[in-house]
Amino acid sequence: MHLDFLPSRTLTLYLAKMFAVRILAVLVMLVLVLMMMDLLSESGKILAAAGNGQAELMTYMSLRVPQLIARFLPYSVLLATLITLVGLNQNSEVIAMKAAGLSAHQVLAPLILTAAVVSLASFAFNERVVARATATLKAWQANDYGAVPPDTGVRSNVYVTDGADILNAATVFGDGAAMTMRNVTYYRRNSDGMIIERLTAPRAVYANPGWRLSEAQRFEVQGANASILTATVVGLGITPQQIELARVDPETKSFTELSQSIERYEDAGRNSDELRAVWWHKISGPLSAMLMPILGSIAAFGLARSGQLFVRALIGMALGFAYFVVDNAALAMAGFGGYPPFLAAFAPFFLFLLIGETMLIRTEE
Repeated sequence: MHLDFLPSRTLTLYLAKMFAVRILAVLVMLVLVLMMMDLLSESGKILAAAGNGQAELMTYMSLRVPQLIARFLPYSVLLATLITLVGLNQNSEVIAMKAAGLSAHQVLAPLILTAAVVSLASFAFNERVVARATATLKAWQANDYGAVPPDTGVRSNVYVTDGADILNAATVFGDGAAMTMRNVTYYRRNSDGMIIERLTAPRAVYANPGWRLSEAQRFEVQGANASILTATVVGLGITPQQIELARVDPETKSFTELSQSIERYEDAGRNSDELRAVWWHKISGPLSAMLMPILGSIAAFGLARSGQLFVRALIGMALGFAYFVVDNAALAMAGFGGYPPFLAAFAPFFLFLLIGETMLIRTEE
């Protein structure tokens, strides 16, 4: 009985190279098309900011492309799997390999190995590039594509409550006593929850206690009176630590940084299930690339001349896209507390792994 996982060295390199080239080609095609469509919708907003021009459009592209690569890499692996296997089937190469004594798993082994390398590269790319690009882009968008000071602790769209009152900041920079807010709005509310006064300011700094608003504008709801304040302090009960815990965007944090945020959440007695689910998904997400050759394997087998090859390719594509739907649904359910974090992140992966293996074993092994 032939127990080698991989076929011959020559055949392994041939299949791996073919698969890798098709992954790259499909990924480049998807990213170029989607980037062009995205740029058409965002270019007007970017150029509307004073001083922005061609350089800012290129900056936007450099920040958006890593997001598109991270999101659509698994789809690229799925489509590349179908293209590769359909081609091998049509050219009777799969029949030749099986006639030489290779099992279905051995035919797929070079593709699975290539997909494993893609998964590792995807995880490293997400950690080193995508998280930083996402944090920078969100801070830039929150500032309406205006100039954003360089800072490693940028947070966007932060809401914090001070009793009945609400403090909102478009962007927050720095940590501790050096924390600074931009585009700040403070709502004073009465005991019934109705807004009685609104303060807006372009900047706020920590006054220990409270936050000092610079060049604030006050609008009183009763009487519709507007006035300008040189300086005022609001949010006496709000500390920088509360700001740090107010909004943790897991998309802007690496695996290690998100671990630290989860620890701070749990130390403060807050529920971290939603963050924990995304933390686990930072591992299971890249692993989905390894799943695509198994789900698409149905397109590799069966006689091409029987007329069922197209149907088999559609079934493989349907299985792949069904996985992404179930994966996103499970992650959303974890946010609502319906699934435990680990189960939400890994259950879809193992479920579709079993489905793919069952189909492969029952039909080809």
